[in-house]
Amino acid sequence: MRIHAIHRLYQQRLAQSTRPFLARGSKAIRCVNCMLLPYLCICSIKKTVNTKSAFLLLMYDDEILKPSNTGRLIADLIPDTFAYIWSRTQPNPELLDLLQDPKWMPIVIFPAEYSTPERLLSEYQTPAEGKRPLFILLDASWPQATKMWRKSPYLNAFPVLSFSPDRLSRYLIRKAVKKNQLATAEVAGCVLDFIGETENATIMNLLFETFTENYLLGKESKLLTDNAMQFRLQKLLNP
Repeated sequence: MRIHAIHRLYQQRLAQSTRPFLARGSKAIRCVNCMLLPYLCICSIKKTVNTKSAFLLLMYDDEILKPSNTGRLIADLIPDTFAYIWSRTQPNPELLDLLQDPKWMPIVIFPAEYSTPERLLSEYQTPAEGKRPLFILLDASWPQATKMWRKSPYLNAFPVLSFSPDRLSRYLIRKAVKKNQLATAEVAGCVLDFIGETENATIMNLLFETFTENYLLGKESKLLTDNAMQFRLQKLLNP
């Protein structure tokens, strides 16, 4: 099991807490890496993929502590995944340096209705030589994400990629404000598919579905039986 940016950020945020985190499901004993109950742990089947993309997760304060968060699945799969706690008044200097690093081509993922038309990407253009795409996700509840969008001026210079999914979200752990609102890992799957990494998108979606199914099984105190999605995921990642 690879220790990545989300794991480190989780430990950092946990150390800063002055009182116990009391989100739903937080009292259960969980695997510290995948946040599932031990008998439903999926860490043994995780493996990074080869990709030209990188992801940056801007996380709203306590989001990193929620066991239901799916942003960690992106870091499980994508080797170059960065994660920072969002701050309105004091953005992390490392974050600002990352966004200005010439080797990256930052692209913000957010609904088109909140962006100006000139910032919207209608198609994916291969980055110039020496650059790689850095997809920026605002990892938070919907009200929190819109606040982050409005109050992060350092993102204003970057193009925006928007998705209008034709299916409802498969994320059943939390209730979405909008019916077609996607979980963070689902958005990453859309991004990978958009840039032509179809197999990686399939793996991301399977990892997300497996996590969701196992999380709900633990929530309902049910045993794992024949998990077809987990079997397919294991075959893809460990052929």
